[in-house]
Amino acid sequence: MYLWFAILMALIAPLYAAEVSVAVAANFAAPMQKIAQAFEQETGHKAVLSFGSTGMLYAQIRNGAPYQILLSADAEAPNKLEKEGLGVPGSRFTYATGSLVLWSKQPGLVDDKGDVLRTAKFQRIAMANPKLAPYGAAAMETINKLGLQQHLQARIVQGDNIAQTYQFVATENAQLGFVALSQVFVDGKMAQGSGWIVPASAHAPIRQDAILLAKGQDSAAAAALLQYLRGERAKSLIRSYGYGL
Repeated sequence: MYLWFAILMALIAPLYAAEVSVAVAANFAAPMQKIAQAFEQETGHKAVLSFGSTGMLYAQIRNGAPYQILLSADAEAPNKLEKEGLGVPGSRFTYATGSLVLWSKQPGLVDDKGDVLRTAKFQRIAMANPKLAPYGAAAMETINKLGLQQHLQARIVQGDNIAQTYQFVATENAQLGFVALSQVFVDGKMAQGSGWIVPASAHAPIRQDAILLAKGQDSAAAAALLQYLRGERAKSLIRSYGYGL
């Protein structure tokens, strides 16, 4: 009986499958691509993903971009969208808590306390634009808390978002930089190079909220994806990239 039911569901699912347009904060690109793949396999719905800094995505939504869901890198943007009538009231929830890491592609350059920041062992340090990217704001807050703003100011190079910041460090145009832990963390360990996971006490929590946007409020695919993000399969993938829940 179960076999026949499974076959029937497999035949019926494509008839009800739909697409959902998702604006995704750049730090969450890798896990969201895997989540979207699993979501499509399990539901038949397809998540069409667009990546960028939270500030840029927020501006696009305000200017009429056809996104149905926002996966923000902070709690502020979804809150503002809800107040502005562009987000569905009561749909916000925290899907992940991010971690900041000072990372270098060079093994041994970054020590486990971040003391390299006080040295002259590097020429450039990368960070995301703190006005657009929550991870950039966390990086600047960390630098200020360490009292190193004047020491580092001339060596800072800024990316438009955390993805571009990662590229600066990965291509060694900057010897080190503040990136999202999820970008360099695979299966519970640092993928390569050297890094210092910045203590949570050094900056405000990076609480990443999701919200159903007004343009997705009648979308079954959007509702299904938000529900899927709360499920164990998605949570397992999120944890595997170093996020908290």
